[in-house]
Amino acid sequence: MNAEAGDFRIAVEGPIATVTLDRVERRNALTPQSLRQLEHIAEGFRDMADIRAVIIRAEGDHFSVGADLSSVGGSPQPTVQLRRTAEQGARLMRALREIHQPTICVVQGIATGAATCIASACDFRIAAVGARLGYGEVKLGINLMWNALPLAVELVGPARAKRLVMSGDLIDAETLHGWGFVDELVATERRDDAALEMAKRYAALPPIAVQMIKRSINALSGALNASIMHADADQWLLGTRTEDFTEALTAFREKRTGEFTGS
Repeated sequence: MNAEAGDFRIAVEGPIATVTLDRVERRNALTPQSLRQLEHIAEGFRDMADIRAVIIRAEGDHFSVGADLSSVGGSPQPTVQLRRTAEQGARLMRALREIHQPTICVVQGIATGAATCIASACDFRIAAVGARLGYGEVKLGINLMWNALPLAVELVGPARAKRLVMSGDLIDAETLHGWGFVDELVATERRDDAALEMAKRYAALPPIAVQMIKRSINALSGALNASIMHADADQWLLGTRTEDFTEALTAFREKRTGEFTGS
């Protein structure tokens, strides 16, 4: 089975589904529409009992450069509506985490911000040699949203999570492999084969046991997340009302270094 859902293609071969982001002309930048599409796709696997593993990948040289900043700053919204809109990323992350089947993300080139969040929500990450991943939100004067912070801490521990999130730097996949963020590091030309091999290993196992184990581990490791991370959208609202946020966006668009004051 092959299907298209906006910026994504879905291919099913036997018990394995592959979801491909294909917005190469924009380096796979993610729009609000892209996020809704992927959320819908993720929720759809709930009714696909014959699928036993899911691969998430992207066409082109880069997995994704993150949020499409050309979509930032449209028509102003009332704060109450903006607060609800800010929860979209967290809904996507929940949808990805709640896919019953094992999920494998394949990363090449650059993955930053929203793209790295998506990778962290999957069960496993395969990266091509030379790939670089990071969370660049801090450079825009905002926090890491989407309830993604606990996942970074779970994967690499507090100190390395601080380095990833507080610096906003892109970290090479070789380093992230050593940290445990990346599960397998492979040659670029082997990334899809490696993902398929991993998917086949999990697809061959008893699905009820595999899926129960996955859900139990996720529930255990994230037991306290909801008690804290409900506030990340509020932190974002605060960040977007600062002068530093305006300066960061302007500097990004003008391709210069921002000058920040803490205001």
